[in-house]
Amino acid sequence: MTDDIRDGALVSIGELARSTGLAVRTIRFYCDEGIVESRRSAGGHRLFDAEKARERLLLVRRLRALGLGLGAIAEVLRGERSIAEAVAAESARLDIEFRAMAWRRASLRAVETADPAQRAERLAVLAAAENSDTAHDRLVQFWRQILAPITGRDVTAWLCGNVPEPPTDPTVDQVVAYAELTALAADPAMTAAVRQQLWRTQPHLVHDPQGLYDRMSELMTDVAALVSENVQPHTGAELDRFVAAHAHARGERDSPAFRTQLLTNATDSDPRIHRYWTLTEQLLGTRLIVGNVHHWLYAALTDSRSK
Repeated sequence: MTDDIRDGALVSIGELARSTGLAVRTIRFYCDEGIVESRRSAGGHRLFDAEKARERLLLVRRLRALGLGLGAIAEVLRGERSIAEAVAAESARLDIEFRAMAWRRASLRAVETADPAQRAERLAVLAAAENSDTAHDRLVQFWRQILAPITGRDVTAWLCGNVPEPPTDPTVDQVVAYAELTALAADPAMTAAVRQQLWRTQPHLVHDPQGLYDRMSELMTDVAALVSENVQPHTGAELDRFVAAHAHARGERDSPAFRTQLLTNATDSDPRIHRYWTLTEQLLGTRLIVGNVHHWLYAALTDSRSK
């Protein structure tokens, strides 16, 4: 004890180390980082408020045991965050880290278990996807480019229903499917093909893209019910509404010539588009995908022109 200690209120760094179970060098580090306060004795030695320093150091030790960084702990000690808030933030950070590790593990297993003749190709696809967040961002960007004329709210709603979230703990099949989906979306030719499928021929002639989108959204809901019931594509009210929506958006009228125009340079049968929606269906599970609805309408339109 030094002569600055009164009534046992102050303790040396050695005494504090013994009472907390922390090493002297650790306490000294915490002092330097501003985690625990100290004062100097006349002889230049560090002195601590025994009870206050002990409580702070024990809290630091417990939070460090849970993996919290010094920055987060300092915020708790300064009263900028509650313990619950700091722990919740760390838990969220770990969720992100675990998802990244799960994606990486599945990717490694996917390469490991690939047929030797296909291993190099699979490695290239998985490496290009990078990670789950990057892959998802690329899919979102892909669709934002195609749906650019539409309001942000509608685009967001469309993305939520049609762009699969990366699985939290993906299987080998899921990580390969997602990576392949991302590779398809990265192909500029694929962007052009899907834009052609959605907006049909000469999309620059569509003077009311939002109106077309709104009419098609209502129609897609009705056609989805038919697809779910395994009703085969056919001419009728649904196809008439499809043609009318495109005609109205272009200032045209429904006619045999206009229906033929809608099939000009059609990309609906493009194998890349079919593969894209097959992979999407695989990742979304039982949810009906919009690709099946588009295919139903295309088949109905094609059938109407062959008769």
